Amino acid sequence: MQESFLTFLGDNLQTFLSYTGFANATWGHVAMIFIGLFFVFLAIRYEFEPMLLIPIGFGMLIGNIPFKDAGLQIGIYEEGSVLNILYQGVVKGWYPPLIFLGIGAMTDFSALISNPKLMLIGAAAQFGIFGAYIIALQMGFEPNQAGAIGIIGGADGPTAIFLSSKLAPNLMGAIAVSAYSYMALVPIIQPPFMRLLTTKKERVIRMKPPRVVSSTEKIIFPIIGLLLTCFLVPSGLPLLGMLFFGNLIKESGVTRRLAETARGPMIDIVTILLGITVGASTQATQFLTFDSIKIFGLGALSFIIATCAGVLFVKFFNLFLKKGNKINPLIGNAGVSAVPDSARISQVEGLKYDPRNYLLMHAMGPNVAGVIGSAVAAGILLGFLG
Repeated sequence: MQESFLTFLGDNLQTFLSYTGFANATWGHVAMIFIGLFFVFLAIRYEFEPMLLIPIGFGMLIGNIPFKDAGLQIGIYEEGSVLNILYQGVVKGWYPPLIFLGIGAMTDFSALISNPKLMLIGAAAQFGIFGAYIIALQMGFEPNQAGAIGIIGGADGPTAIFLSSKLAPNLMGAIAVSAYSYMALVPIIQPPFMRLLTTKKERVIRMKPPRVVSSTEKIIFPIIGLLLTCFLVPSGLPLLGMLFFGNLIKESGVTRRLAETARGPMIDIVTILLGITVGASTQATQFLTFDSIKIFGLGALSFIIATCAGVLFVKFFNLFLKKGNKINPLIGNAGVSAVPDSARISQVEGLKYDPRNYLLMHAMGPNVAGVIGSAVAAGILLGFLG
């Protein structure tokens, strides 16, 4: 009787152990857990986009807890699980438009309205998207996959998720993590190329103060912006429509509660859900592939191309501007969509060479133009490749 009980106990203990994470762990799970911890470390120690990296990093820990596939409905890829239901906001593209609504409600387009030619810098920086698209095609990716990968160059995580959910759902985890990683690494990646491509004389160019923009102009801008961009690229409507709507409820002056909700509680909730589910989607069995490594490399390359294209365009544009109207090339990096981090980098780099040259307000022009530009580029790619 005692031997039978011990056998029963031993069998149950063996069954229990077979369900533990220790029994089902692989080196891939361990590697992804360390990457998640590294993201959390960067966010806390160096404050690299903590609102993004902490949810994504912790999501990586959640997604890489090993378990025995026994129909328990706990994993993010198991249909019917809680994580899978939350992940539908990423897969179906629900979260990115809501993020854009919040971005619109917190964005001031005054710098762009007062100096519309700064829109061209934001447009030039999108060359990183199409440059990476061409390179990805040469590396053997399908056209739809190449388009989704290229959008990383816009340094716009929500846009990258939106486009990859439509064009390359199987690569979405790698694309999303890559896009958000490079957004967080803006202070490291951009400055060396900004210094490499500019001279000391160019770095101290002082720009005219932006003119004061009236409230009427601010109200009209999102309406005209929506009509112009969406008539040109209707496939960008989910992102551009929400971006300009968010900006209108901010600038109208009569929907303050809606604007505060959009740029506060709502965008915070969506960011949490987006970050944690994107992080959890990096499950080792699905994420650790050679394609993921190539995507990370292409993402870095596209981001570098976008930064360089913005700076070089300003240098070229200055050839046609009078002396008093020249643009400081250090704001060229702000053409990517990482708002407001890339604009802050312009400010920081400018102050190193002239402590009285404040570039932030000027850099915000191409920065917000980059938000619009990346959404337009995504619409173009979706229209051609979708």
